[in-house]
Amino acid sequence: MAKRGNHSADFKAKVALEALREELTLPELSKKYDVHPNQISTWKKKALENMADIFSGKQEK
Repeated sequence: MAKRGNHSADFKAKVALEALREELTLPELSKKYDVHPNQISTWKKKALENMADIFSGKQEK
């Protein structure tokens, strides 16, 4: 059984941003970063949902 990885917020943001750019497919990103495609999709979705907070001043400090 594989050990669950803990990824830093910076790593998640980097992968999510690359997924948003859509220069590589999810399988390609998955192979590049050794993360399951579903996890990348989750990070991408979360980034999109919270993007407006960056500009509204609602983000946590």
